[in-house]
Amino acid sequence: MIKYSVATLFLIIAGASFAQPTGGSGVTDNDLQLNTITTAVPFMSITPDSRAGGMGDAGTALSADANSLYWNTSILNFSEDQSEICISYTPWLRQLTNDIHLSYVSGYYRFGDRHSVGGALRFFSLGEITFTDESGNIIRDDKPSEYEITGGYAFKTSRRTSVGLNGKFVYSNLTGGLTVQGVNTKPGIAGAADISFSYFNDEARIGNVKGTYIFATTINNIGNKIQYSDVGSNAPGDFLPMNLKIGNSFNAQLDKYNSLTFSLDIQKLLVPTPAYYGFDADSNFVILSGKNNDVGVISGMIQSFYDAPGTLVLDDNGDPIQNPDGSFEVVKNSRLKEELTEINIAAGLEYWYNNTLAIRAGYFYENRNKGARQYFNFGIGFKYNRFGIDVSYLAALKRNNPLANTLRFSLRMTLGENNGGTVSSE
Repeated sequence: MIKYSVATLFLIIAGASFAQPTGGSGVTDNDLQLNTITTAVPFMSITPDSRAGGMGDAGTALSADANSLYWNTSILNFSEDQSEICISYTPWLRQLTNDIHLSYVSGYYRFGDRHSVGGALRFFSLGEITFTDESGNIIRDDKPSEYEITGGYAFKTSRRTSVGLNGKFVYSNLTGGLTVQGVNTKPGIAGAADISFSYFNDEARIGNVKGTYIFATTINNIGNKIQYSDVGSNAPGDFLPMNLKIGNSFNAQLDKYNSLTFSLDIQKLLVPTPAYYGFDADSNFVILSGKNNDVGVISGMIQSFYDAPGTLVLDDNGDPIQNPDGSFEVVKNSRLKEELTEINIAAGLEYWYNNTLAIRAGYFYENRNKGARQYFNFGIGFKYNRFGIDVSYLAALKRNNPLANTLRFSLRMTLGENNGGTVSSE
């Protein structure tokens, strides 16, 4: 019974995910307006490791390693190793510049069978920037940077389930205290949290193939808004990149030496969608469609599921059509269609030979109206004794994509004893 339920669940989720880009609502992507959701400190959402980076950024339900502090802390309780540390380095936006990079150090330790703790440090350097005044005169050179410190704890709630919690401190210094048009700027500071859940079944089957099935879900970066100046004490600030991820993976043990993992993630920003603004018939500047995003963090997370403005109906002069009740006409079903386009899809494959050589590939899809990140990933990994090295490469689907040719490098080292398994017999 278990083998059929796992296979059915996995196929249903996969089918629902890949059906997302279709136009069954009668509204196509061409009917939607460009409406990208932006946040503060986007570096918090950059994939730091080469393993998931070689699998289309589908890392939520992957087996545990040191980088699970970023993806899914709760899975740490099912790790095969007692402890691991990892160092990752990513040269960033090499199509644009050569001095931006992301560095990431993470590690974890398991206490017995039910408890795990971990920590991570993320550092993002924006390279050297020259600040100028309105006339183009050089004020000074600076090296803006951002960092994040993470502490995590995971607790096994049953033989096959686990929950995790991360606490984060975020520091973003983009201006170095520069005064801009009489306004003193300051670093942005935030506190944030991640919550995660994992279901782990190492006795799963799909047909006659034995393997390990993992279901995982996380909500990342729940925290206060960031402000970079003291002007306007009631200013709303900018949301953190709060994100919902739902992941599934199945690791098929093909034989003694060969295994294949398929991983699928569904991801959505829990940040309000920008509304469309304009002038009504009385020349008042109003919201034409959508909702005001000057809301609290929790309200913003909830609102993100239903606030897409859709596409305005325009008259022959290109002006929005106002209804008798004061609202503005929106193309039928375009709000629902836009909500669906806010779901990103990531899928990846990982092949291991003799637990020594790994080959990876994956694909990431983001709708063109929401940022158009669409790319393939490829990666390789080597493991010898306690050491492992992973490298990944990003191949963009469009020319002049600033993410094209991104390389990631990770070095891992296991510590302590191998547990010889991940699920206790309790």
